Amino acid sequence: MNDSSARTDAPVLDVWCELQCPDCRSALDDLRALRARYGDRLELRLRHFPLEKHKHSFAAAQAVEEALEQGKGWEYVEAVLGRVAELDRGGEPFLVEVARELGLDAEEFDTALVDGRHILIVDADQAEGQAIGVTGTPTYVIGGERLDGGKSQEGLRERVAEIADRLLAGP
Repeated sequence: MNDSSARTDAPVLDVWCELQCPDCRSALDDLRALRARYGDRLELRLRHFPLEKHKHSFAAAQAVEEALEQGKGWEYVEAVLGRVAELDRGGEPFLVEVARELGLDAEEFDTALVDGRHILIVDADQAEGQAIGVTGTPTYVIGGERLDGGKSQEGLRERVAEIADRLLAGP
């Protein structure tokens, strides 16, 4: 999921995430802080990496893509990640309800989950993640460095900022 307001020449921070992951929920504060600090000087891209142990994560990834298409991708990500336990219990109906709460077209959301129009995007992200060694979420990739937040998020925001500052300073 690309943040469409980002500049094309900005350094890219790929965040491999899934919306049923408690560690990704914890990482939200770091992502908010990085977005506040860098704005459009850093392109923040949410990349899908649904884990088999979370039965609603694949549907949630598709839902994010539909929310992005309807113009509220990050708002949707934050709303769902903030309520991981409800996603655990509610599954796809919960995903549609969050869309409704955000003023998105809930019927179109439901249809998108049924017809699978975003499956290829999710599959491509997951395949790319596996190819570069992502094994859990969240995992960050910036400036060619992979940082695994699934093991520990301690110091990750600072490490990402350090790399981003170096990239923004240029050669």
